[in-house]
Amino acid sequence: MGQKDSPPIGEYGFIADCHSSALVSKAGSIDWCCMPRFDSPSCFGRLLDWEQGGYCQIVPSVSHRMSRHYLGDSLVLETTFETRGGTARLLDCFTMRPGGEHEPYRQILRVLEGIEGRVPLTVAIVPRFDFGTVQPWIRGFADGHHTALGGSNGLFLSGDLPIRMTCRHDLEGRFTLGQGQRRHLSILWRPPEDLDEGRVETPALEELDRRLQETIDWWHAWAARTKFDGPFADYVLRSAVVLKGLIHAPTGALIAAPTTSLPEARRGGRNWDYRFSWVRDSSFAVDSLMEVGFAEEADRFRRFVERSTAGGVDQVQVLYGVGGERLIPHREVGSLEGYRGIQPVRTGNAAQQQLQLDVFGEILDLAWQWHTRGHSPDDDYWEFLTHVLDRTCEKWRETDHGIWEMPGRPRHFVQSKVMCWAALNHGIRLAEELRRKAPVNAWKKTREKIRQKIERSGYDRRRGVFIQAFRHHVMDAALLLMPTVGFLSHDDERMIRTTDAIWKELGKDGFLYRYPPGDDGLKGKEGVFLACSFWLTRCLAHQGRRREAQATFERALSAANDLGLFSEEFDPKRKEMLGNFPQALTHLSLLTAAVALARTA
Repeated sequence: MGQKDSPPIGEYGFIADCHSSALVSKAGSIDWCCMPRFDSPSCFGRLLDWEQGGYCQIVPSVSHRMSRHYLGDSLVLETTFETRGGTARLLDCFTMRPGGEHEPYRQILRVLEGIEGRVPLTVAIVPRFDFGTVQPWIRGFADGHHTALGGSNGLFLSGDLPIRMTCRHDLEGRFTLGQGQRRHLSILWRPPEDLDEGRVETPALEELDRRLQETIDWWHAWAARTKFDGPFADYVLRSAVVLKGLIHAPTGALIAAPTTSLPEARRGGRNWDYRFSWVRDSSFAVDSLMEVGFAEEADRFRRFVERSTAGGVDQVQVLYGVGGERLIPHREVGSLEGYRGIQPVRTGNAAQQQLQLDVFGEILDLAWQWHTRGHSPDDDYWEFLTHVLDRTCEKWRETDHGIWEMPGRPRHFVQSKVMCWAALNHGIRLAEELRRKAPVNAWKKTREKIRQKIERSGYDRRRGVFIQAFRHHVMDAALLLMPTVGFLSHDDERMIRTTDAIWKELGKDGFLYRYPPGDDGLKGKEGVFLACSFWLTRCLAHQGRRREAQATFERALSAANDLGLFSEEFDPKRKEMLGNFPQALTHLSLLTAAVALARTA
């Protein structure tokens, strides 16, 4: 298989431990893994370069059929291989434990079980550090374990798989698994100095079995906290579990996706690094996770955003590193071919340097949501919020790059102006309800000016619909979010007409583009944007259009893979996922759409 024949994105499963993550193919291959953090350079990266990226594969050496699913409500992936001579299953997970928030195992565990007959299997372990640029030094030891060292990375490989070095950089093995037999592969990430100086213990086989069961129990205990019992509950819980896996446990940050540079267009150009945390996602996350019973995760992400954005309004960014980092170097990794040869491969994200005015509204929306649930900002954070509101008054007239982070010339995006209005509206209500001293009259005057400007310049009077940007009369699916911050109601006649216009002009095979293809000036044609279908579902549900809402929702669900995972975008013609995977915003939007359907039933 060459780079252009790499598996479709939808053929991957996702495992994580709230620190690191990996993608596992249907062929039992870990083709993407970044450790010890989501945003670390890859240690297995064949996803972005089939020849140089590295992988870890366990698969039958004879013709076989496969099936897979997650064990219950966990992120433990079970892949079953059926051959003419027998059946075996492969269990893959990042091991979890109580207290793992700050002291994780940092371990991938792969367990093979013989179900019936005998199954011949091959193992290939090909670590490649720093996005495939470092071939590690692998050393074998008398007790059968191996270490892989290179740069600032180290892997400790143990268990009872019969593997051997084929060269200084690779390991392989062949064996037959019989009924009732169990084999293990443990992959621990450790700093290379710890491995070089022997500061690591080899976990016994019994301990590996215990950790597997501990992981299954951990996930089931977490999932049992869900409070959603409406229609599509299975999709809701799977999405919640995926989102939990995308949360960086030490800080509470939610990453947009665990991958970088999976293309949004088949001819390239639209490749981005999503292994960071966007402020914009915070209000979606707090709203959706709270609605389905996961208040702790919602609160921790809220506090991460508070910590990361606080300290001065001039330092507010649209995205941060998972530890709250503000400086995120952006570069292209020219040594990697890219997924299916589609360039470029990027690390870091230049969007952190853009002006996106909606971030002010997201920060205040976050504070308002938390206030409505019985919590209020303390004196220090209120002072910060007042600075954000004052800055909103200063900045709202400016052009920006908008929610879609469009490159090129900024525009007066209507959604950005709506979020400036929302920032002031939430701030005014907070000040009044909390009886805080603030320039409320000035904020009210600016709030009214923003509304007047939106209704005058952001509204097409001939058609009776809101438009993407001032003097730019195209539709934008982001307008479906206007009612969520109270700018107008879902059943306002203008919103109904806008919803219909978005559906008519941006609809494609039952899905939605986020804006007219090609409107952003980038090369290549992107796919439909899956979160937008879920936003449309919510609008239609609240407009009393139940049948249309459910049809839209079910059509969006058809874009999931067999494990219930969604990417960012989708190609309806080829029925292929596009963009980084799995995508937090898609799963967050699914939750809010499902809640809307349940509430309007």
